[in-house]
Amino acid sequence: MHVSHLDQMTKGWFIGNFEPSLHKTNAVEVAVKTYAAGSYEAMHFHKVATEFTVIVSGEVEMRGQRYGAGSIIVIPPQEATDFRALTDVVTTVVKVPGANNDKYEGEPTGA
Repeated sequence: MHVSHLDQMTKGWFIGNFEPSLHKTNAVEVAVKTYAAGSYEAMHFHKVATEFTVIVSGEVEMRGQRYGAGSIIVIPPQEATDFRALTDVVTTVVKVPGANNDKYEGEPTGA
């Protein structure tokens, strides 16, 4: 048995092509992320990965839509979103496939 802690991981990412990683792979990325109320990530998209975001606790706003605990938001490649924590929030994020440097600011060209 190996025991680690999220505090030792990069921004909550514990599976994927990261250092450190509990399972180094390009097939998938997995994170547990925490946000303080008011935290904001600007509009962005992925060209390769589909992102699955589970709101474990709290309430968020993405593209003007509110989501609470238990919501699962699926964001396909080329679809942009922003992210605002309306309360303290915990999320679990899965990206398939894992794709380093696959986060682009703004909207996709032609959107």
